[in-house]
Amino acid sequence: MYLSLIAAALADSSVRTLSQQEELPLLRDHLLRLDRTSRRDRFHGFMDDSFIERYAEKCADDGTVIIAFFENGVVRGAAELHPPDQSRDSLPEIAFSVESSVRRRGVGSILFRKLITEARAKGYKSLRITTGAQNDAMRALAAKFGAKLVFRHGESTGTIDLTKYGEAELARSWTESTLSGMRTVVAFNRAYWRMLLRMAGAAPPERGAS
Repeated sequence: MYLSLIAAALADSSVRTLSQQEELPLLRDHLLRLDRTSRRDRFHGFMDDSFIERYAEKCADDGTVIIAFFENGVVRGAAELHPPDQSRDSLPEIAFSVESSVRRRGVGSILFRKLITEARAKGYKSLRITTGAQNDAMRALAAKFGAKLVFRHGESTGTIDLTKYGEAELARSWTESTLSGMRTVVAFNRAYWRMLLRMAGAAPPERGAS
């Protein structure tokens, strides 16, 4: 039963690069759904709706590549690959956002891997990533993919050397993130069904219970 539930969950999800026509509405609506904490983590401070609308419009116009994670046809996560001419040091800058409903399922790792593949296809040799001081999840994810982060002016910033990534490394990171997501789905389903059985009075006793 668990395998069928996992297969159904994966079947309802997909990852792809948005076309330019899709970027404005889909990225904008995704960013507007972020809760207060997620907005702070993504933009290193709370930003209101009007800022997000302007930001999404800018991304759609300046050549930013958006890789989106879809669940049931709705964008729930996004990876942004900004053109190098938008950066002070001419390095392409990257950013990520994941809605709370799909966290702890390996979405960030999947998006990171897809973004690295896209960046390498464009001939980029390195990427810059900047994250807020309180965004522990993003810092951990960046470190997983080789970023050397330095804390400065309330932010953690660093670079990722793409020349170190071959197909084997990318495939390994995909496998790890997929397995992590599957484990999370299994754990959730196990807890969910145990709760239902307990409500019906049919749940097996907990281990160690007398």
